[in-house]
Amino acid sequence: MTTNDESFDAIGDDHIATNATNPIRKDAFELSDEQKIEAIKKDVHNILQTLGMDLTDDSLKGTPNRVAKMFVKEIFGGLNPNKKPNGSTFENNYKYGEMLVEKNITLYSTCEHHLLPIIGRAHVAYISNGKVIGLSKMNRIVDYYAKRPQVQERLTMQIVQELQRALGTEDVACVIDAKHLCVNSRGIRDIESSTVTAEYGGAFKNEQKRREFLQFIQLDTNF
Repeated sequence: MTTNDESFDAIGDDHIATNATNPIRKDAFELSDEQKIEAIKKDVHNILQTLGMDLTDDSLKGTPNRVAKMFVKEIFGGLNPNKKPNGSTFENNYKYGEMLVEKNITLYSTCEHHLLPIIGRAHVAYISNGKVIGLSKMNRIVDYYAKRPQVQERLTMQIVQELQRALGTEDVACVIDAKHLCVNSRGIRDIESSTVTAEYGGAFKNEQKRREFLQFIQLDTNF
């Protein structure tokens, strides 16, 4: 029989998702960014102090503050709803009716089990139902949902759901291929493996349309 701690470790080591939405507390935004940075700075200082690091060294003096700012302003900035990109859309006046694919979107996220990086590429497609969205907005949506403690399955679903809301269509798909440093640099330490996840909505549930999308993202576009 395992203890709770052992059970939680097993979930994290096996990278099992337990929630389809990010588990964010209701009081998550009662503190300002500056207050969060001050609190995290103290926590990072305590971690390094406990590990035996000499925080009077010039190289380490600023580390707690740098890490705290990075957490709040950068790698976990997607937790802040105020930073959600404006998903403005436009009328499809030119009547383009085939799928549009934005491939090889650079993706940086953080595994919520060990707080180690997830690095990879997202490939996103949609078929217009009368609306189109700016290409850069697709990249920004990927980046927004990636910048939080994540599991890859949830991230893939969130990207599709956000584009479905913005475009007013179910015909959205996303494939993510990413390396997890919690697998590559610790634990099994398999530096070659990557994780592929997919979410298909509407027309992309059709095998032929799905195959067409997968063929598109295999195209060699190294100009």
